[in-house]
Amino acid sequence: MDLLKRQPSGGLLALALDSGRLEGVALRRTNGTVEIKDTFAVSLSLDPLTNDPELVGREIRKHLDAAEIRERRCAVCLPLNWALTLVTKLPDLPEADLANFLQTEAERGFPYAPESLMIANTRFRTAAGEPYATLVAVPRDHISRLESVLKAAQLKPVTFSLGIAALQSAGGESADGVLALVPGEQHVGLQVTAGGGVVALRTVEGAFEMEGGEKRIQADHVARDVRITLGQLPADMRTSVRLLRVFGQSDTAEELAEELQPRVGSLGLKVEQVKQYAPDEFGVRLAGKAAPSPALSLGVRHLTGQGTGFEFLPPKISQWQLMTARYASRKLVWAGVGAGAVALLVALVFLGQQVQLWWWQSKWADMRKSVTELDGLQQQIKRYRPWYDESFRELSILRRVTEAFPEDGAVAAKTIGIREPATVTCSGTSRDLPSLDKTLDRLRANKEVGDVQVDQIRGKTPLEFTFNFRWRGGGSQ
Repeated sequence: MDLLKRQPSGGLLALALDSGRLEGVALRRTNGTVEIKDTFAVSLSLDPLTNDPELVGREIRKHLDAAEIRERRCAVCLPLNWALTLVTKLPDLPEADLANFLQTEAERGFPYAPESLMIANTRFRTAAGEPYATLVAVPRDHISRLESVLKAAQLKPVTFSLGIAALQSAGGESADGVLALVPGEQHVGLQVTAGGGVVALRTVEGAFEMEGGEKRIQADHVARDVRITLGQLPADMRTSVRLLRVFGQSDTAEELAEELQPRVGSLGLKVEQVKQYAPDEFGVRLAGKAAPSPALSLGVRHLTGQGTGFEFLPPKISQWQLMTARYASRKLVWAGVGAGAVALLVALVFLGQQVQLWWWQSKWADMRKSVTELDGLQQQIKRYRPWYDESFRELSILRRVTEAFPEDGAVAAKTIGIREPATVTCSGTSRDLPSLDKTLDRLRANKEVGDVQVDQIRGKTPLEFTFNFRWRGGGSQ
């Protein structure tokens, strides 16, 4: 069967979609060399998720024709803001049972039904040897729409993955941790790899701000998200992350690397800007000069059979599988006929026993409906009992925050974020500093609130603030 599997051809078009911008690179592998044939970057006027897939596909085909790219097979980097992530500790279970455990965790942790998601996972270990898994999910509807767009563009996808995972691989379990940053069009991608897998994966929103018609990086905001991300890691895992890598040759990447160096030095991080690939990055020679990019990294890794650990392309049934299933089903029919004849002979020989069996079956038919209903209720109870909760913790947190704010509107909240295990972040505006101090004092006076800390205060009148605290209480019944 391995000999019959279709080997990937040498040509490939690698694409990266990010906030309405499409970047691509045409590649061809020859023996031990991957050659960069052509690169392009365009802005799409149509959104693949909201506009008609046929129209979006035609627009992409128009750009490809203008760049004289004829390759049909493509590897696609999905936007990082499509991904949902969940980190869970793995119990001591046999490998066969871990898949069911991860499926249950996905049902509990993601806000969508499992059948509406494409889920991939990566595993890592802390320095103490404790196993963890990072679940990454992408809405299946997004994947279906993207497949329709690519079909309209006369392209055949061979892999859907995450570009940042292709840029920075996880490495082995003994490798030091790496925090990777990839500046995008509207946000910065962040990934932490350690212990042989991806430990954290997120997008840093609000990383850019328009000043005088120019897009400026908000280094303080990015550094704050770096601190928060590292603070959520296990202690022994946090100390293993020693390198911060900023990918790209753009002015934005260079500015981000320079601005972060003095801001993350206290975290024990060394900042490094990756302007070109290492000679042994992919195990093959890369012919042609190109800056490190998600599309190029994913394309080369697919051509060399390395992969990223995340695959979101729905499985396809090949013609060979359909043919073997069809002929195998015919054999099963003949086998069933033979087994039926044998069963008939046995029934004739043991007719007396069969009469007794029919009698018991009639008894079972009378009670089958009731037993089936009871079995269904038992399954529902077993399924939902572990996470049934009436504490309403989130509503309790919002109630305490609301009680702390003044009713005259002198202090107003814009966003409130609740992160596990019990960290609450709040940002907003205040008429003046005394009003904000009074609000914080009322919040500190609550026994269920602890460790109230101010992260940022900007401006004067009105001023913008960000603070966080730890929730000690439970919920309200």
